[in-house]
Amino acid sequence: MGERGKGGRLPRSGPVAHSPPEDIYRKMKERALAEGFAAVGVTRPDAVPEIAERLAAFVGQGWHGDMGWMAERMAWRGNPAALWPEARSVIMLAEPYTPEGDPTEVLGHPDRGAISVYAQNRDYHDIVKKRLKRLGRWLIEVAGGEIKVFVDTAPVMEKPLGAAAGLGWQGKHTNLLSRDLGNWFFLGAIFTTLDLPVDAPGEDHCGSCTACLDACPTGAFPAPGQLDARRCISYLTIEHKGPVPEALRPALGNRIYGCDDCLAACPWNKFAVAAQESRYLARDDLTAPPLAALAALDDAGFRAKFAGSPIKRVGRARFLRNVAYAIGNSGDASLVPALAPLARDPDPVLAEAARWALARLRAAQYIL
Repeated sequence: MGERGKGGRLPRSGPVAHSPPEDIYRKMKERALAEGFAAVGVTRPDAVPEIAERLAAFVGQGWHGDMGWMAERMAWRGNPAALWPEARSVIMLAEPYTPEGDPTEVLGHPDRGAISVYAQNRDYHDIVKKRLKRLGRWLIEVAGGEIKVFVDTAPVMEKPLGAAAGLGWQGKHTNLLSRDLGNWFFLGAIFTTLDLPVDAPGEDHCGSCTACLDACPTGAFPAPGQLDARRCISYLTIEHKGPVPEALRPALGNRIYGCDDCLAACPWNKFAVAAQESRYLARDDLTAPPLAALAALDDAGFRAKFAGSPIKRVGRARFLRNVAYAIGNSGDASLVPALAPLARDPDPVLAEAARWALARLRAAQYIL
C-alpha cells in the first residue's frame, strides 16, 4: 500500500536504571505480548543488505507501476540504517487479523463485492501505531533511549526486516508468513537507539509448494518471490489511479478493493491464530456488500460508509470504478440500471469503467 507519512518519534526519557540488554530484551518481549501482539523479534537496521539490490531490480523492471514513492525514496527504503542512523535495533511485531471464514467464498457471488479481509473494518494503521507507541513509551521508561514507530509508513521494508527478526519468512507470494501465524498478520516496527540482542532470522519452509502462485487470477508473479505490481489486483484496485488495462478487467471478477487469493491459498494458514483485536473483525455490511447498493453511493454516502476504513483513502471515484468493473463481470443484467448514472459521472475514469461494464453486460446477454 502507499506511504502515509513519517514514523512517529518519541523522545528520550530522563535518567533510568541501567539493566542488562538481555533483561530489557526479555521484558520487552513479555510486554509486547501483553499489549496484544502475537509475535516479536529484534534485528539490526543493516541486517538485510540485499534489500537495495532487490528494490533496484523491482523498480528497474517497472514493476512498481504508479507507486512513484518507491523510486523516489529508494535510498532510504533500500537501506533501513540510513533512515535513522542513530538507530541500533529494530523491533518487529506481528498482529493477526485472521478472517473468521473463507475469504474467497464471496467470489462465487458475482452480484456482491469482494473486499480484502484487512479492509473490512477499521484502518489497521491507526490501531497498530497506537499499540506500538504504548510499547515504545514503556521501553523508554524502563530503558531510556529514543524510538520511532512505523506501520506501513515511510520508506521501511517491513517484510524483509520481519524475516530478519525471526517472525517468519517471505513466501513465494512475497508476503511474510509463519509456521505459528500463517500469513494473516500486520507488521509494525519500532526503531530504537537501544542496542538489544537480536533474534535468528526466519527459515524458509515453503518447499516445493506453489499454491499461492497458482491462485493468482492475473499471473502477477513472474517467478517465485517476485511480484509485478502492475498485474496485482490489490495494486490495480487500490494504488492504480487510471483505467485498469482492459485485458485485466475480466480477471478482477468481483474484487473491488484488494485481493486475498494468494494469502488464502497458503497451507500454513492451518496454524493461523485468531485475531484478538475486535476492530479487525469484519463488519456485516462489508463482508459481501451488494454491488448495486455500492454503485448508488454519492460522495457523502461514501465518506459516511467508510469513515475510519482504509477504503476511504482511495476516494469514491476510484472505488466505484472497481464496482463498475465488478458489475460488468457479473453477467447480471439486473444490474444495468446501477451503471447508467455512473456512465454520466463527471469523473472520466469512472464514466469509462461504467460504459465498459454496460457494453460487457449487453454483449453477455446477446450471446446468451
